[in-house]
Order: sequence, then structure tokens, then C-alpha cells
Amino acid sequence: MALPEIVSRDEWRAARAELLVREKAATRARDALNAERRRLPMVEVEEEYVFEGGDGKATLLDLFEGRGRLVVHHFMFAPEWDAGCRSCSAFLDQIGHLAHLKARGTTFAAVSRAPYTKILPFKARMGWTVPWYSSYGGDFNHDFDATLEIDGEPAERPGISCFLRDRDQVFHTYSTYERGLDGLGSTTSFLDLTALGRQEEWEEPKGRASALGASAGSVRMQYHDEYED
Repeated sequence: MALPEIVSRDEWRAARAELLVREKAATRARDALNAERRRLPMVEVEEEYVFEGGDGKATLLDLFEGRGRLVVHHFMFAPEWDAGCRSCSAFLDQIGHLAHLKARGTTFAAVSRAPYTKILPFKARMGWTVPWYSSYGGDFNHDFDATLEIDGEPAERPGISCFLRDRDQVFHTYSTYERGLDGLGSTTSFLDLTALGRQEEWEEPKGRASALGASAGSVRMQYHDEYED
């Protein structure tokens, strides 16, 4: 087994300081990349998608639950499967408390092609409370490239798609798939994928912190049981 080299404490501190310089450079590069993501154009979603969830039929607009942003996890669960994807399940296991996203006007939901009658018992088995909808029989997964046609057969792949709502208009702002989900799961990692980001005043481009009537995110950080939804 190739373990790290054993050194003195002073040598470790020197090596750590050298690595810290590179870590800070990577953080600044990530901030710049997030800013470029927020500068992406967006596309109005005009299709009338229909989903099924715990409260029955729902539209894409309904999935926002009245908030301004929506992050959809394309959870791999094909109609013919008896259980959801193991990797997608591990991803959903790591999702933190949704109150912090909700406080910043962002809703998180999972969407799969399996019928809701299959999703519901599997969701109960896993003990999840995350909103989860079925797009069974519709084109949502195909239209947002979460289901691809390979050799004439549908093939699932994991992904995240972000949407923005302006009154009753819905816009698609970003999607990423497969390895693009690496490192996601925290509140800030999801906010960084959205068009409004973390709604911090230091973020570029300027003006997003108060867009659509929202206030800066840092002002509103609280214990998850203290938020007023």
C-alpha cells in the first residue's frame, strides 16, 4: 500500500502552505466559472409537461412550489425497472436539508420516467422526503437529454437541470450530466448551478442578488427550523 510520506510537523506545514496557494487559485477559478454559467442565455419552456406526484397531476410550473428557481435531479428509474438506480440513490442520500435552498427561493425535486406507483414504494423504502415526480409517458426526460436513444432503445443517464420562473413563464437555464454531478449535493453547489447563484452581492454578473425580488442569500442564513417558508 502506497501511503503518504512521513515527515516532521514543520515539513508538513510547509507542504500544506504550498498546496493552499493552489487551492485558493482553484477556488477563484471556480468562482469565475460559476459567473460564466450565470451569464449563459436561457430558453423559454413552452411545452406543457405533465407529471405525477404526491398531490396528483402537476405541471412544470407546479414543481417550483411558488419559488423562483427549480433544480431537477434526473433520477434514473426506467418504467420497466423495479427499483431506482443505485448511483442515483446514493446521490439523493447525500442531499442536505432543503430549507436552506427554499429560503433562497429554490426548489429541489427528482424526476424519473417510472410510473409514480413504482416511485412511491421505493421512496418510502429509502426514507426520502424530497419531492419526486413521475414523467411517465411524457417527453420531459427526452427533451432535456436525460433519456437518450441508443440503437433505437431508450437509455437513462443521471443529470441536473435548472429552471427559472418569471411569473408564469418558465425558462431552462442549465443542465449537466454524469460526471457533472461530481461534488454536488450541498446547498451552495446547487445554487451555483442556477442563473441567480447564491444571491451574494460579490457574485458576477452584478444585479442577480436582488433579481426577481430576492434578497441577498448571506443575510438570510439561519437554523433550518427558523426559516419562514
